[in-house]
Amino acid sequence: MGEISNPGLDESGFDLTQFYAVFFEEARENLANMESMLLDIDTSRPTDEELNAIFRVAHSIKGGAATFGFSDVATLTHELETLLDRLRRHELPLKRAMVDLLLEAGDVVKAQLARYQGSSDQTPQTDALIERIRYMTAGEDAVPRGTDGARRLDIRIGPLKDGSAADGLVELFRDIPSLGSIEALDQGQPSDEGMRQFRVTTHSPDSELLELFSFHVSREQVRIVQVDAAAAALPDGMNGQTAGQTPVQTPPSEGDGYGFFIDPKTLPAQQGGNNAPGQPGTAEGDAARRPDARARSEKGAAGGLESTTLRVSVEKVDQLINLVGELVITQAMLTQQAKELDAVQFSSLLGGIADLERNSRHLQETVMSIRMIPMSFVFNRFPRMIRDLAAKLDKQIELKLVGEATELDKGLIEKIIDPLTHLVRNSADHGIETPARRLAAGKTPHGTITLSAAHQGGSILIEVGDDGHGLQRERILSRARERGFAVRDDMTDPEVWALIWEPGFSTADQISDVSGRGVGMDVVRKNIAALNGSVELDSAEGYGTRVTVRLPLTLAIMDGMSIGVGGETYILPLASVVESFQVTPGMVQTVGATGRVVRVREEFMPVISLDEVFRVPRHDGDRAPEIMMIIEAEGKRVAAMVDELLGQHQVVVKNLETNYRRVTDVSGATILGDGRVALIVDAASLVKRARH
Repeated sequence: MGEISNPGLDESGFDLTQFYAVFFEEARENLANMESMLLDIDTSRPTDEELNAIFRVAHSIKGGAATFGFSDVATLTHELETLLDRLRRHELPLKRAMVDLLLEAGDVVKAQLARYQGSSDQTPQTDALIERIRYMTAGEDAVPRGTDGARRLDIRIGPLKDGSAADGLVELFRDIPSLGSIEALDQGQPSDEGMRQFRVTTHSPDSELLELFSFHVSREQVRIVQVDAAAAALPDGMNGQTAGQTPVQTPPSEGDGYGFFIDPKTLPAQQGGNNAPGQPGTAEGDAARRPDARARSEKGAAGGLESTTLRVSVEKVDQLINLVGELVITQAMLTQQAKELDAVQFSSLLGGIADLERNSRHLQETVMSIRMIPMSFVFNRFPRMIRDLAAKLDKQIELKLVGEATELDKGLIEKIIDPLTHLVRNSADHGIETPARRLAAGKTPHGTITLSAAHQGGSILIEVGDDGHGLQRERILSRARERGFAVRDDMTDPEVWALIWEPGFSTADQISDVSGRGVGMDVVRKNIAALNGSVELDSAEGYGTRVTVRLPLTLAIMDGMSIGVGGETYILPLASVVESFQVTPGMVQTVGATGRVVRVREEFMPVISLDEVFRVPRHDGDRAPEIMMIIEAEGKRVAAMVDELLGQHQVVVKNLETNYRRVTDVSGATILGDGRVALIVDAASLVKRARH
């Protein structure tokens, strides 16, 4: 094949962009597999299967990049392939420095692909990296690191509703001198489109800048462009060829059969026509294009996907969930109307409605499981992070992962990544001691950070724990007094630990570039609260610290208990309902002026009346509430007074804020079988109200 001047078009002018999505998805999963294998590989005794699997990843990405004209990706992966080929042929011994270099190169390839995918404006510079790879390939022990100084970057923020939101970046650089310098290029005035522009000089990598900036503005609003590379920016938005580079067009080797290579001669003559069996664009063609799945080793897996997987866009899944939700509402309406029919005369119809209800439940459970993602999607990024942090901090840290198979909704799982990253970094930096200090304290030289996830009722619990030195009570109180906080010596430990969440509070003597560089834990709690979650902290000095994050399983369909309060109907999440019982005279006792409690099996718990909470009007002839329901949330219980229990059924959760506005103590709304709208009670909010 000749030189491709326009990525996405082959020499015959056929448009290959229809295959971009498949290539990017396979490349992402291949790079994730490669990183996992590199982290697990034993440098003293690497197996041939491991080395061959890593080689196939580089070879697969190179073949696809060359086909689509992504010449810079093909050039870098070609150098990686050469190094890996020497390793798998045992011409070079595997060294830790090589593993580090391969991990770094994988990050650069991710950045290159992100640029072609349109999710990043960055142009990774690869000249120095390629030179280091070539030194390694030649068997040189001393790998040149380069003498590059600080980088000059253009930072573009926006669009912003409030241009002052970006001023936090200036304060960030002022508070952290080691971060570099920043200059506003717009005199502090956003453009008509709400854009802000800054010039930054720094030694920090883009990933670190993005992590810090995300505490002030959304990651999606940040664009980083290297000033020195502006002249090499891509024309037409998709030209990966830079000066002095020649596109690498390398088909896969016959013996490997693992390249993502498409021969234009096998493509259909016309786009949109009926594809013949075995050609790209058909299920048979996709299966034929991919190799057979290789045997997975105990430590890793070969690159590529099994042909049994099917990629579907998130929009289609969301649309399917909405349609199933509407189906459940229709089924509930039919069930409601069927209650008025004669059971003997309409036995067949009632039997069909019962079958419809059962099948609807199975259907919604299956559809909802499609959107659920295992926590391993989040957890698998931390072994690499801990490895790098341990080397940077000169510590020995072991990471334990528990409950990786626990599933959470995709929408939540993407938003919990940043808070968990901050907590893990905090444990590594402030929690785990150095080997010398651990030995002096009678501990093992290596510390342990544990990440765990588990379902509990209608919530998921995520814990980040370490066996470090723990929080120091007197140090926190002393720092709080310096900050002017109202503290007492007789405060309980939980009250002292709660000071950690105050804005700007920190016990660190020096601002660290690892665990947030002074960005407070209050931001972590704020981000978790935005997901309707909660966070708790527990610590024992000398033994470690544990942070527990509780998130709701916010699914589109849930099991609920309908309750009647006055003339209104409300829905309680079934996972929050413990029990219900009849109220008897003298059961409720008054405490203080207005407080009420009830004793249930040796436990006193506060009592609230839902008609008072939601201000439901009552008439003189209405009876007092006769039913009490025990509601549990976040490990605490309250007793709620209601008029009647209407039944248990599935409800479709509708976002109230989108359609109306936020209402206190209400988490959403649903449509009942008779067409009326019922509010879904926020159990956690009720518990907090009563306990307060």
